[in-house]
Amino acid sequence: MNEKIKARVMDSRKIKRVLERITTEIIERNRDLKNLVIIGIRTRGIYIGKRISKLIKNAENIDIPVGVLDITLYRDDFSELEAQHMVKKTEIDFSVTDKDVLLVDDVLFTGRTIRAAMDSLIDLGRPKTIQLLVLIDRGHRELPIKADYVGKYLPTSRREIVHVKLKEIDNKDEVLITEPSSLE
Repeated sequence: MNEKIKARVMDSRKIKRVLERITTEIIERNRDLKNLVIIGIRTRGIYIGKRISKLIKNAENIDIPVGVLDITLYRDDFSELEAQHMVKKTEIDFSVTDKDVLLVDDVLFTGRTIRAAMDSLIDLGRPKTIQLLVLIDRGHRELPIKADYVGKYLPTSRREIVHVKLKEIDNKDEVLITEPSSLE
């Protein structure tokens, strides 16, 4: 599918500034940072989570562990046969029981990914709290899910696509809105 870029919403400077603001909000809200753990939803949530952990370390000199969550088996839009070929590894080497879990994803859309992530987390233990951080909230919720920390609210049409690119895997930081283009 060909896509045309409608807008560049964020560049590396804006993403950095947003993550610094969110980090301040996290520190203010979580008085006991030693009870905080970060779980990044594969793929881009991992790198956003690692950046937040590093920013907290720089600000408060506290190491916040970061885990990786694969939600493939918990999704409601994959058959088991399809999921078997797409499953990647969940890598959480700490307990989530009684922890304040900061669940991190790049884009919040329908809420179904977050529902799947929470189901997966509950299977790993019983967190004290689950807080949600997203870089982009684009609306169009199908489930009653709301983020605690949002980098940017980005009203979009259902036809539009939001692409978050991160230097760790895409070699650049930016957020784009694209739209399918018709082949002529």
